[in-house]
Amino acid sequence: MAQDDRPLLARADSQDSYREANEEDALLTGQATDKPEPSQWKKYRETVLSLYSILATIAIVALAIVVNHESKRAHAKGPGKGWGQDGKPTGKRNLIFMVSDGMGPASLSMTRSFRQFTELLPIDDVLVLDEHLIGSSRTRSSNSLITDSAAGATAFSCGMKSYNGAISVLPDHTPCGTVLEAAKKAGYMTGLVVTTRLTDATPACFAAHVNSRAYEDIIAEQMIGNYPLGQVVDVLIGGGRCHFLPNTTEGSCRSDDTDVVKMAKDKFGYNYIDNRQDFDNLQARGGVKLPLLALMADGDVPYEIDRVHVNDVYPSEAEMAQLALSALEAATKDSDSKGFFLMIEGSRIDHAGHGNDPAAQVHEVLAHGKTFATVLDFIENTDIPTVLVGTSDHETGGLALGRQLGVAYPIYAWYPEILANASHSASYLSHKYADYLGSDAGQKASRKQKAKYIRHELLEHDFGVYDVLDEEIDSIIDATIFWPPSYIFAEMISQRAQIGWSTHGHTAVDVNIYASDPHHARPLIGNHENIEVGKFLADFLDVDVSEVTKELVEKGTKTHDVASESMNFAWMGPVQPLNSHQVAVEETLWAEALREGHALEVDVHARL
Repeated sequence: MAQDDRPLLARADSQDSYREANEEDALLTGQATDKPEPSQWKKYRETVLSLYSILATIAIVALAIVVNHESKRAHAKGPGKGWGQDGKPTGKRNLIFMVSDGMGPASLSMTRSFRQFTELLPIDDVLVLDEHLIGSSRTRSSNSLITDSAAGATAFSCGMKSYNGAISVLPDHTPCGTVLEAAKKAGYMTGLVVTTRLTDATPACFAAHVNSRAYEDIIAEQMIGNYPLGQVVDVLIGGGRCHFLPNTTEGSCRSDDTDVVKMAKDKFGYNYIDNRQDFDNLQARGGVKLPLLALMADGDVPYEIDRVHVNDVYPSEAEMAQLALSALEAATKDSDSKGFFLMIEGSRIDHAGHGNDPAAQVHEVLAHGKTFATVLDFIENTDIPTVLVGTSDHETGGLALGRQLGVAYPIYAWYPEILANASHSASYLSHKYADYLGSDAGQKASRKQKAKYIRHELLEHDFGVYDVLDEEIDSIIDATIFWPPSYIFAEMISQRAQIGWSTHGHTAVDVNIYASDPHHARPLIGNHENIEVGKFLADFLDVDVSEVTKELVEKGTKTHDVASESMNFAWMGPVQPLNSHQVAVEETLWAEALREGHALEVDVHARL
């Protein structure tokens, strides 16, 4: 083909390209170029240089990848507070682990918007928890994609998966050593602070071992030291007094006459308090005598939205945490090598989720955030390297901020002002209504009088709801044990705020992980299984929970040996079938109805 006949897009040969380049240089510079045509040697050199450049680039990229990988490995173990440059823990240090029971990501969104509305804050104002978000946790248990608090907390305390209902017991019904027990044996001081009963699932998993979370009487004894390892918790602050008192005492909920408070004082040397005045005296005086058992409520500490009205009776989560921090800091100040491990639980976020009560939940999340800030202040002011890590065991309620109320396409809105109008929880209204029904006036009241009481004394006065429908009043009067008044009150406020719930139980949604500083908890950055949180706790404290497990087993605490005809599991309670109604009694509709003050009486255990 002749030169002029080549296709328009055909590639020119090198000689043509070189000639065209000379002509282009001349046009651009205005000067003639006398560049000689390349020799074979120049072509060879250019080829070698090009090849060298490619190889050098590959080498640089490979080196960068290796350096980055090694840097990430190093950062995964530190450095940071309590971590040495070699990636191993070093020196005296404290670890504070905070559990926001039942709090999912939507709870944070709801509370953030609620706070912005009530305090007239700009849209870029965020919660203290938002500022310390570093990752998320996957929450499944060994026998379900949806965990309960017992299996969730066992993942934290033992670093291992177990079945729903298990209190630091593995699926084969053998005990697993906990990070708190291992910390105590390693020389750390230890503490548990909760807003629910101290015998509830989450705190129990750090200092007890039972086959079912329902065995709260057994848990109470173990937590003060009446089990194979002896006394391992130096500070116990929370509710649940009724499980520590003999059934011969008013206010007891035990099934036997064991006086656990007396046992704690006489056998294990606990300093015991059970009222706000003594609590305040300890705060003011300082120098708390340890071990300390502070049972601040018969059952659970009231929801924060209700507690503020009886602040002279019940301390807040932040106040209880502050007492524990000051007591543990004072107890470890003379130690050159060991600090303390403290678990703090915002327990009743979960209960508000179970009750589908958004007004109660926002106040619980705010209270937990205040406690988080209290811990951060402690970290800022202490001379001892201290790390805070927090997460939730699961989400509760399937909370959704936005709700379709009818067949029409929904508007894109939810209304925090509805929650701001409430001065009490749905649970409080339910108790108040039950008290009214039990009074002389309530027993004699007609249906019309009951409706008037519900409308004015409960919904308008305590809930800030004025647009009440007659059918809503009727549903409260006709409430059943399956759908108690507390659920109806909560549904009324949820509908008006256009907040949705998918369940009165737990969900499988991933939950957030927080830290005082991401540099101090690098292994937890990103998405993780919940057992990785437990492993981090043990790694940071540099303790071996497996050694505690061996000690428990060696002391004859293995409860179920399939190779033997005899089964010895008395100290951890009977092995129950894996039935959600049996292993999570207080999370069933029956127990929820009783707790919320429904007038009907029912034998929970018999029904289950």
